[in-house]
Amino acid sequence: MVKSIISVIVVFVIIVGLAVFEGFFIQKQFNELHQSIDVLYDKIEEESATQNDVLAVQSCWIKKKKSLHVFIPHNEIKELELWIAETVTLVRDKEWSDAVSKVEVLIELTEQIPKTFKLSFDNIL
Repeated sequence: MVKSIISVIVVFVIIVGLAVFEGFFIQKQFNELHQSIDVLYDKIEEESATQNDVLAVQSCWIKKKKSLHVFIPHNEIKELELWIAETVTLVRDKEWSDAVSKVEVLIELTEQIPKTFKLSFDNIL
């Protein structure tokens, strides 16, 4: 009986520990991506962004997604990729107002996606 209780407690601690690690890892990855998108947003607002600036953000995302595939659903990954790809075209064509809109969505996604993986009471229910 005592061994069973100890086993359950050990398994519970391991699961909680892994959940906390997952939350911190995802948050760190998205914080770094969020910073690069913020820089891009400023450049687009100033209308000084180039296609290479957006491609740099896209490259950053491609590096991040390699490790995030383990944790994040493919739909969310695809959504980020589509918004970034659209931004590349809009900046290339100098459609600044549309590009700003796309980057604002990217900023929101980089803030909201990690929240769904945070160990919290809301996510447990």
